[in-house]
This record gives sequence, C-alpha cells and structure tokens, in this order.
Amino acid sequence: MSRSSQLKIALIQADLFWKEKTANFSMFEEKIWEIGQKVDLIVLPEMFPTGFSMDVEELAEPMNLTVCKWMQQQAAQTGAVITGSAIIKENQQFFNRLLWVEPRGKIEFYDKRHLFRMAQEDEHFGPGTRLPVFELKGWRILPQVCYDLRFPVWSRNSHVDGQMAYDLVFYVASWPAARVSAWDALLPARAIENLAYCIGVNRVGVDGNEVRYCGHSGVYDFKGNRLLNLGEQEITKVISLDGEALLDYRQKFPAWMDSDQFSIDL
Repeated sequence: MSRSSQLKIALIQADLFWKEKTANFSMFEEKIWEIGQKVDLIVLPEMFPTGFSMDVEELAEPMNLTVCKWMQQQAAQTGAVITGSAIIKENQQFFNRLLWVEPRGKIEFYDKRHLFRMAQEDEHFGPGTRLPVFELKGWRILPQVCYDLRFPVWSRNSHVDGQMAYDLVFYVASWPAARVSAWDALLPARAIENLAYCIGVNRVGVDGNEVRYCGHSGVYDFKGNRLLNLGEQEITKVISLDGEALLDYRQKFPAWMDSDQFSIDL
C-alpha cells in the first residue's frame, strides 16, 4: 500500500473522572466534537474510561461491550480511527488493552507489555505477548502504552528488504508529574533511534489515588525535533505528519541500515 503524504492526528489531553465511565465518555464526546475538522486518527490517554486503576474486578469488561461500542460509534461518526487503552477481561485474565477502532467498526488491539510494578500493575494484569503494527492510509504505526516507553528494545524499528517496520510510534499514558522529566527525554529518544515520528498522549489532573499528572503530550519528528507540545492544561490539538519528509530523511541518512538485528523471546 502506498503511503499518504500527510497523516492528520488529533491528540486529546484531558483530566479523567475517577472510575466513572459514563462521565468520561460524555467528556470525550464533547472534546471529539470540538476538533471541528476531518482527521485520520484520534488519540486518547491510557485507561481513558476509568483512570489508571487496579480495581480490575470492578472496572473490567469483555471485548465488544460498552467501551468498544462507544469507540465504534465515535469512529463511525468522525470517520477517524480512535485509539486509547481500557481494562479488558479475556479468558479470566485482565489486560491494559490499547484498542484501535476503525470507522467501519473493525477493532485491533495491543496489550501493554511492560506492567508498572511500582503500582502493582503486574499483580493485576497479564502482559502482552504480541507486538502488532497497524496500518492507516499506508502509514505503518506501532502502538505502545506508558511504561513501555522505558524499554527501547521493545519498540526497536527493525527492517526487512530495505523497508522499516513502522513510520510512527505512539504512546498512550498515565505518566505521573513526579517523573515527567523522563517522559520528556524518552519520547524524542524513541523518535531519533527509530527514524520515525513519535507521539505521546498523557493525561492531566489528580486521580483517585492522589497521583498528579501534568500532561506534556507531544509530537516529535524523526530527528527528535518537537513539533507539538500540549503543556499542562486540558487541550486538544491537531497536527499533520509529513510522510515525504520522513522518506527523504531515511534515504539521506540511512542509519537504519547499520542497526543490530535481533529477536525478542516472548
């Protein structure tokens, strides 16, 4: 599939209602409506329906129930892919699952691989065992969730027959303000080392565990230059990524040809 020269993406940086799905759905519906223009992809934060909670028995739901149906509805109404993570139960196990929902209703997903043990996430959720690459308008897009950002091997951009595995990597997050300096440093690092665009969408506000979040959602190009910074307030921003500029840079500076080849045992 040929890549579209432009990919238009909306980043929604929001405060979340603690463990209140209906309130969060209503809030995000309003923010999505306020985008006011046609976009290709809408990115919501990690655990956008509930906040980052370990109360899995209370908050989890199976696939194709409330969260999935709401996302399908929003995707159909906007004509855009919508993505963000939620607590999903499958085969008696819980996952922090990033859902990728297309306008025609198709759902793909990625389960968070690296579980944040400092909040006991590893005691409540199962780790992901697959690393999908989604396609949108010919762009190859790698999904990641929050703590994954600290593990560069997991998102390493491989290459086969002169083609890189992905063009854009994005992170949906509930990244606390106390460690935002790491967030600000690692997002451009992932862009530089993988010769790809990198997006991070974080939340703001204070959750039910009194953890504070300060946003700093952003977009970085393949050189690590910051193209967009959402600051610390609730805000929605739209940006267009340039596919031709990416391809041109990879041809002029083919560092990817010298990268180490390896495989990951899952």
